[in-house]
Amino acid sequence: MTVEEGGTKSAKENNVDLSEYLIDRLKQLEEEYVRLKNLYRRLEDEKRFVETERIRYEREVRRLRSEIERLRSPPLIVGVVSDVLDDGRVVVKSSTGPKFVVHSSQAIDLSELKPGTRVSLNQQTLAVIGVLPPPKDPSVYGFEVDEKPDVSYADIGGLDHQIEEIREAVELPLLKPKLFEEVGIEPPKGIMLYGPPGTGKTLLAKAVARHTKATFIRVVGSEFVQKYIGEGARLVREVFQLAKEKAPAIIFIDELDAIAARRTSSDTSGDREVQRTLMQLLSEMDGFDARGDVKLIGATNRIDILDPAILRPGRFDRIIEVPMPNFEGRVQIFKIHTRKMKLAEDVDFKELATLTDGASGADIKAIATEAGMFAIREDRTRVTREDFIKALEKVLKKSTRDEPKGVMFV
Repeated sequence: MTVEEGGTKSAKENNVDLSEYLIDRLKQLEEEYVRLKNLYRRLEDEKRFVETERIRYEREVRRLRSEIERLRSPPLIVGVVSDVLDDGRVVVKSSTGPKFVVHSSQAIDLSELKPGTRVSLNQQTLAVIGVLPPPKDPSVYGFEVDEKPDVSYADIGGLDHQIEEIREAVELPLLKPKLFEEVGIEPPKGIMLYGPPGTGKTLLAKAVARHTKATFIRVVGSEFVQKYIGEGARLVREVFQLAKEKAPAIIFIDELDAIAARRTSSDTSGDREVQRTLMQLLSEMDGFDARGDVKLIGATNRIDILDPAILRPGRFDRIIEVPMPNFEGRVQIFKIHTRKMKLAEDVDFKELATLTDGASGADIKAIATEAGMFAIREDRTRVTREDFIKALEKVLKKSTRDEPKGVMFV
């Protein structure tokens, strides 16, 4: 082998080594490029995240600074508008007593400034800054029933006629008002439910509240009786105002005789205050301002002592008697209150209805509950006729064991 051949072979080997080196180096550079590219993407994501956090913290800082400035701002004075002048100035009476003629903010619509409107005033210039909502007693909002009662018309026995009348007077005007317009009559404004205790007056009101989409406001008559003069009339006014704001609405006043008793010439301050509350109620029921979709339901056990002014048409247009249940009604009530109970075969509802002559629906419910308790005491799941007889004796205080069936003695 000559020197030239050896040199050629060595050059070829060097070229091969150089190519392999370059290929390896290229792979290393490609891997490094991919790593740096991924690192760049990760840093970009972190940069965007940091930028987002920076913006969020800046907004939070601005909000906190604004809150600090708001808390440091001087308090405003509450005033009442007395008159609005032709030049746009307003006569206001501040909470401190005297009246002032002041300017109002350009952001306030002058049509909102009417006599009697509550406004906020600047402490230094007494300028009108804003319009405040009318004051309301917190207890008034507590009268509104948020959750609908679980009582339906199917849970009321022996009052089919009363259910029909109350649905015609309350549900139809709220659900089908155009029907009354086409006929050309005004729907009843109020309904009075009267009858002995335990006959289902409150149940009827609960059923109406469930079957209508109207706001249900429940008030007990005695809650209108307040200690200070004028407070009861104010509560009545605010209850009706709340009902107008929440219309369609139903106001249910239970135990109405607490404030609507017949007016007398009593000289005591308490009786005079109750009479003032009654006069405010009469004004709200049939005053100059239309009630709109606000229906009134009253309930009482003593309709004989109510003031005649509250019972006249235009206030309570329908007076519905809720009497003691008859024989068929008592059978229905027994079926309603025992439908979830396991009864023995010897339980006869007609016999029980005969033995409970003169009992109210509340009495029958108590009898069914006591019969179940007698079964539980003996560790039984099925209620027998004997349990009902014992419960009947306990609730009604009448003996039936030694007497012929259907005959009872006090």
